[in-house]
Amino acid sequence: MSLTEQLIWLFTLAIPIACVAWTVTHEEVFREVHEYCVERSKSGKTILKRKFFYLFTCEYCFSHYVTILFLILTQFKLLLNDWRGYIIAGFALVFIANLYMSLYVRIKVEIKKERIITQKEEEKLNS
Repeated sequence: MSLTEQLIWLFTLAIPIACVAWTVTHEEVFREVHEYCVERSKSGKTILKRKFFYLFTCEYCFSHYVTILFLILTQFKLLLNDWRGYIIAGFALVFIANLYMSLYVRIKVEIKKERIITQKEEEKLNS
């Protein structure tokens, strides 16, 4: 696979990784699971239990495991054609996926901010 194809794969494959990691750790559809994991990450009797459940509350942490799953499914390697290519691809995918999630949060905050400003302006006009 050429370097261009690898980069296309890198930036494309990071999209579903970011989507899965964000959805599981933040969205309403997994709220009960998230709350359960937050509670267990705080009250687990062993450090291993606390850390295991913490993985499902942190999008950055969880994105590593989602990335491993996607690497197994796609067998994507970056730069090198052996096991080192998997390691490079793994960290690069986590990095790009987390960039995407950071951009998503910024956009989401800006939209919320605009919505609040619009709502306040409408309230002024209606008063």
